[in-house]
Amino acid sequence: MSHPLNLSVKNIQGESVDLSTYQGKTVLIVNVASKCGLTPQYEGLEALYKKYNEQGLEILGFPANDFAGQEPGSDEEIQQFCSLTYDVTFPMFSKIVVTGEDKHPLYKSLIEAAPVTPNRDAMVTMLAGHKIEATKAPEVVWNFEKFLITKDGKVVRFSPDVTPKDDALVAVIEADL
Repeated sequence: MSHPLNLSVKNIQGESVDLSTYQGKTVLIVNVASKCGLTPQYEGLEALYKKYNEQGLEILGFPANDFAGQEPGSDEEIQQFCSLTYDVTFPMFSKIVVTGEDKHPLYKSLIEAAPVTPNRDAMVTMLAGHKIEATKAPEVVWNFEKFLITKDGKVVRFSPDVTPKDDALVAVIEADL
């Protein structure tokens, strides 16, 4: 298995970024979307970034249009939305696919490292209440699923309904910083 941070990706400006530059830091990777009920999590993600970035937390946002077409825009439109609506300053990357056969190698690696989404059933039930069929495990359940890579390379997975302020997420971040 390749470590998730041993890959290169394109940032939202289209420039190649070697994720190995983030090794040795606490890294939170989130698949994001602009037209989702969970989109307000951008605000909490930015607050986490501002609070903990100087201590070594990096948050990496990866737009994905995998779920109900909730990220239809171009990279430029996504960047503008994030900047104007949520004043996002954490690194954003080019839109990728996070589910299925065409999923990006980063997400293949993350899912391989952490195949179980804790509390997945609660998220699946919530989606079913909106008449949305969830992906099958171990796939990413929905927008705003979180993968935290600790300084020593361990991957911890959080369900999309775990907000950036959730004690479970914050505790893992603080313990790693």
